[in-house]
Amino acid sequence: MGARADVGSVGQEWVVRQSVFAWLDGLVARYGEVLPFSALREGTPVGGERIRVMGPQGIFKPAQLRFPVSITTAPVVPGRPRPYDDEVSDGGLLLYRYRGTDPLHHDNVGLRQLLELQLPLVYFQGVTKGMYVAQYPAFITADDPGALTFTVAIDDPAAIRPDLHPDAVDLARRIYVTRLARQRLHQFAFRQKVLRAYSESCAVCRLRHPELLDAAHILPDTDPLGEPIVPNGMAMCKLHHAAFDRNILGVRPDLVVEIRDDILQEIDGPMLRHGLQELDRRRLLVVPRREAERPRQAFLEERYERFRAAG
Repeated sequence: MGARADVGSVGQEWVVRQSVFAWLDGLVARYGEVLPFSALREGTPVGGERIRVMGPQGIFKPAQLRFPVSITTAPVVPGRPRPYDDEVSDGGLLLYRYRGTDPLHHDNVGLRQLLELQLPLVYFQGVTKGMYVAQYPAFITADDPGALTFTVAIDDPAAIRPDLHPDAVDLARRIYVTRLARQRLHQFAFRQKVLRAYSESCAVCRLRHPELLDAAHILPDTDPLGEPIVPNGMAMCKLHHAAFDRNILGVRPDLVVEIRDDILQEIDGPMLRHGLQELDRRRLLVVPRREAERPRQAFLEERYERFRAAG
């Protein structure tokens, strides 16, 4: 590519985008799937320059490139509307709004060129303020000027090949991968919001290592009422989450922990004694400060009845 990342051909655009994807792989390995904006804003070094991958606008093209390298959906901020209301199509793909209402705005033209050339980009989905999930490679698969939207699909990273002809693209595969990406996004968002509500501490034992914490569903996501919302979650360390999911540990509606009777009768080492048995009849140590984020009474009642039935 030479000393500069001044891209003059589609082939070089592929090379730069693959460098961006590899850089994002490194960030995911370091931070996990949810990436801080403080890391993303630095950009990645390519050809002796640093290429930015995000900007203040949703559709972002670095100065060194001919075409946009990313699109972003802002996180939901309570009490503040999103600049654009991106949504999901009936087919399961992302409908991404135009920049403004002019189909010939240069940002919209840039995404249209990506559609024609089948060049990939990154889709950044805001989870919470300052935190994003990067989904890539993403492809523009359709353009609807009447609705002012582009259709976006996430693809398998193994499919990134400059020689892949658009006619060879399996749209069914892209729909499937996009649906999986959306499911993972909901899980990441749920975990991020629950851990933040609980000050990144286990509700049961107050452990404060985020890498050892999960967002436990009170009612499982297979339940009709098991929505991925903070009042249906509790931050728990991996031990207490596993015990909660298997009805070894229960939480009463008054936020008191109970341990199943047969577990209380077992004789084992200090982990069982200190990790579970001594928690019986103790209140949760951590609950959210905001009333709206605390466990919903109806959810706790339903889940506690299941715990009792299991015992």
